Amino acid sequence: MSHKWAMVVDLDRCTGCEACVVACHAENNIPTVGGDQAARGRAMHWIRVERYWEGDFPNPRVRFQPVLCQQCDDAPCESVCPTYASYHTSEGLNGQAYNRCIGTRFCANACPYSVRFFNFFDPKWDKPLNLQLNPDVSLRSVGVMEKCTFCVQRIKSAEIQAEAEKRELKDGEFTTACAQSCASKALVFGDMNDPHSEVSRLASSNRSSKLLGELGTKPSVTYLERGTWQDANNA
Repeated sequence: MSHKWAMVVDLDRCTGCEACVVACHAENNIPTVGGDQAARGRAMHWIRVERYWEGDFPNPRVRFQPVLCQQCDDAPCESVCPTYASYHTSEGLNGQAYNRCIGTRFCANACPYSVRFFNFFDPKWDKPLNLQLNPDVSLRSVGVMEKCTFCVQRIKSAEIQAEAEKRELKDGEFTTACAQSCASKALVFGDMNDPHSEVSRLASSNRSSKLLGELGTKPSVTYLERGTWQDANNA
């Protein structure tokens, strides 16, 4: 059975702790840009947590929304890449071939979600920090575009193991770094083609929605909406 990897984000569970951001950095060898570059707006996070305020003073409430690559089926980033570094895989991922990327940033300009980042500096991993690097993930060089790929290294590792054992992948057998680190279980990853998977069940909820779904990009990330501030007060 072919796979269609997808994620469900339950906004009713997200606490904004940003453990997913830290886990993504550790898993995918993403460097921190430092305070000086951050002050210039030069961030590099494959997943971020947006904050929204709801309600009036003195009782406002904060809402959180994790935003990562939506792994669109009709991704606008793929058609603008002159070197085909941005491509679509058979399992529904927006792949990124770093050795083909020449850093034109066309894909970042075409992405409506602002989830692609240009590696603008050559990171240094001073000892002993180099020991924390994940050997299953490449170290990208300066001048390429970077993005989330649903921890594709974990996907491939699980598929190879299942093939070696001559069996099908089981739902929940592995997950992405961000979903694994989420204490509130707000992030759920799985195979949308498996009708019995948790991600497939949650995606069919009446609370499900797509981020900027009206653009027609067909994202593979589904958000479960939460009640409004007024609904919470009336409950």
